[in-house]
Amino acid sequence: MLISGKTERDLWETCFLSKRELLDAIVTEVIVCRKCELWKTRKNPVPGEGSPNSQIMFIGEAPGYWEDVKGKPFVGAAGKFLDTLLSEAGLSRENVFIGNILKCRPPKNREPSPDEIEACTPYLNSQIRVIQPEFIVTLGNYSTAYIFSKVALPFNGITRVHGKFYKASILDMQVTIFPTFHPAAALYHPKYKEQLISDFHTLKQEPTQKRPV
Repeated sequence: MLISGKTERDLWETCFLSKRELLDAIVTEVIVCRKCELWKTRKNPVPGEGSPNSQIMFIGEAPGYWEDVKGKPFVGAAGKFLDTLLSEAGLSRENVFIGNILKCRPPKNREPSPDEIEACTPYLNSQIRVIQPEFIVTLGNYSTAYIFSKVALPFNGITRVHGKFYKASILDMQVTIFPTFHPAAALYHPKYKEQLISDFHTLKQEPTQKRPV
């Protein structure tokens, strides 16, 4: 990862890199990653994108078909709905960071395996360390389960925990975690769509001190 395998001189030099340069270094590692078998079937890795100075990180599950084609997160139908939700919350892709638990698409959009999550999430951890967000918004069961596991919070399904703010320490940083449904689920289940819209309204109302982007 960003730190593993580096010499003392390499670590000293990273102190003088900008957040953008550090995120670009993670992208370079993701592009050549062979830690699981997904690189054999994906078209493009999807490292994530957005502002390196973002106050808010959105974390989904894994790339889908169009994300795999374009190498960008949330660019299909679920992505268009996410754009609408961001706009209603007074946000945009330019001032947030959007990523996934997995950086490569599982074949036929199947669910991530435990081994794939274990192999891939160090990249996400590095992105969190670089960005140092104040809020982490988890989209769906897999991202919420992973982030909750990092902060020792119990997780019994997204329907039980969504729409609430959880203060926690992750990777030696104080953050507020806000779980909600994955936009893709809302496309197929009207009740989840209503709850997701409501959750984003709750997110909008949370008082925050905006950082420059």
